Amino acid sequence: MVKVGVYVCHCGTNIAGVVDVEAVRAFAETLPGVALARRSLFMCSDTGQEMIKQDIRDGLVDRVVVAACTPRTHEPIFRAACEAAGLNKYLFEMANIRDQDSWVHGQDHAGATEKAKKIVSSAVAKATHLKPLEDKFVDVEPTALVIGGGVGGIFSALELGGMGYKTYLVEKQPSIGGVMAQLDKTFPTNDCSACILTPVMVDAGNHPNIELLTYSEVESVDGYIGNFTVKVRRKQTYIDWNKCTGCGACAEACPAKVPDEFNCGLNERGAAYIHFPQAVPKKAVIDMEHCINCAGRKIGTEPKISKKTGKPMLAPCEKACPADAINRSLPLNPEGELIELKIGTIVVATGYKVMGKESFKEYAPQSPNVITALQLERIISATGPTGGKLLRPSDQVKPKTLTFVSCVGSRDERYHTYCSRVCCMYMIKQARLLKEKYPDLNINMHFIDVRCAGKDYDEYYVGARKMGINIFKGKVGGVEMLPDDKLRVLAYDMESGTPMEYESDLVVLATAIESNEDARKVAQVTGLQFCGAHFFRELHPKLGPVETSVEGLFVAGCCQGPKDIPDTVSQAKGAAAAAAVPLAQGKVKIEPIISEVHPEKCSGCGICVPLCPYDAITLKPYGDRPRAQIDITQCHGCGVCTAACPSGAIVLHGYTEDQIFSQIAALTA
Repeated sequence: MVKVGVYVCHCGTNIAGVVDVEAVRAFAETLPGVALARRSLFMCSDTGQEMIKQDIRDGLVDRVVVAACTPRTHEPIFRAACEAAGLNKYLFEMANIRDQDSWVHGQDHAGATEKAKKIVSSAVAKATHLKPLEDKFVDVEPTALVIGGGVGGIFSALELGGMGYKTYLVEKQPSIGGVMAQLDKTFPTNDCSACILTPVMVDAGNHPNIELLTYSEVESVDGYIGNFTVKVRRKQTYIDWNKCTGCGACAEACPAKVPDEFNCGLNERGAAYIHFPQAVPKKAVIDMEHCINCAGRKIGTEPKISKKTGKPMLAPCEKACPADAINRSLPLNPEGELIELKIGTIVVATGYKVMGKESFKEYAPQSPNVITALQLERIISATGPTGGKLLRPSDQVKPKTLTFVSCVGSRDERYHTYCSRVCCMYMIKQARLLKEKYPDLNINMHFIDVRCAGKDYDEYYVGARKMGINIFKGKVGGVEMLPDDKLRVLAYDMESGTPMEYESDLVVLATAIESNEDARKVAQVTGLQFCGAHFFRELHPKLGPVETSVEGLFVAGCCQGPKDIPDTVSQAKGAAAAAAVPLAQGKVKIEPIISEVHPEKCSGCGICVPLCPYDAITLKPYGDRPRAQIDITQCHGCGVCTAACPSGAIVLHGYTEDQIFSQIAALTA
């Protein structure tokens, strides 16, 4: 006869403020199989746990039910307490009477109490049928993968590499660096972005434990924590990187011109190009989509012979390359190269993008003098299209009046309701930098309100006001185009309570931070989930900020939500530390709540094989016919096979037939 101990938690007033805890405890004492029922103000406290341990040690209980808050955060605490007292931790069941009861029935105390009794009765019914289970362990591949080569990905890779683990850093662009590489300076210290980022990029490129896989994308992720199989597609560069010295001669010689993505389309680059001057690795690639095949030199064809000189007619990039790294006669595979990696843990740091101006018709996006804040970063950067000079895109003339518009696409029900967090500060940074360089420049800034929550951030904002920068509280209603490439700004000043209307030479939109275009593909191949704002969802917003629902996958940086550089670096280091734990342990635990086949009952029909979402089931010879076999390392305990099996041959441990039906009977009694 089992002896179930029931322990009901007040959880302060979270539960006791709605549910009559004593009534639930007294009811639990009457349930079949219950040996004792107790209550505590906080069951998760040392006092509460010690109560459980002592009852187990004294032999009073051999099953434990805790009626408290969510098992997502507290179940491990109570399982550990049971194990410490010598009871198999899987002889424990938790009844969630907070999230599923008191928090949703706050006004109906009597109803909430009755529901709590039902939940406890169901948990006790299952507990009487629990069986001891044993954890299983599998070895871990001591190798890490970081997806995304921005500042977050770089720091995650450096941390993991510094701990001694082989780390692959995958970046879709030809160079690591991400959006930070596009910035001119960083707030609130006004450090040169390139000056602080480039040494870190070089460290990652030279680190003996880090292998850069730039110009590459992850195609598939299979397996489980400790034993992932990852396929990475290295895109075709059409230039031999083993020979390329990064001199840039091919880029200068290339006659094809397309918008330069790094400079946000403000100037053009060749089809042969180097991503940016401080690129790591500093190697050239040929954008074959825009290559015009000069001199008839298609890839994989022999050169024509000049009738005048009798020599082969080479493309300009071939002739310009002093290292002989470009040979268009080679039949290079446009699909590139597919690499298969064995990985233990993965950090996803795929970064973000900023919204384009095209969505905001009220701000005259058709005007070349309406630009995004990231475009302004490139304009004022020394490596940008104007060499750092503030010039209007329409006529390359220095503006006299400059307008900043905040929250464009952020905090807006039409687009994104969230705050992009960094917009206020980078606008203030840009305004300060420009005011220092051009004291006669008239700068107007329009905010819904100024958000400067960070170390030294508010002081930075106050300093901007002291410099004579005009800061107005209120939305900009619209921007109109005028003759001579000028713009009319229509706004409202809430402090004076008056509408505003003035001419501006240049308007800068602080557009919202969004997840990258390829975030959906990354989610599909990794199994990550999105939150309501379409960023990757963390396991818990407070207790699991870098973990995800996929064991062995961690997130860092703006792919998890908008944040500034210090927060990105902090999260990146935290994700690396979490990812290193399984690598350091050398093995990971496989939960025993998985499906198991009873071969004597299995008919070998194979119905379960295609239904398994994790490809964990195969048919293998067993006696006179094939039978289903389940790979425990692949099984996630979803129960699909158990429900589908016509022979009843598959059992899901922890959710057996007698356990489930006893719960249903208790709930419907």
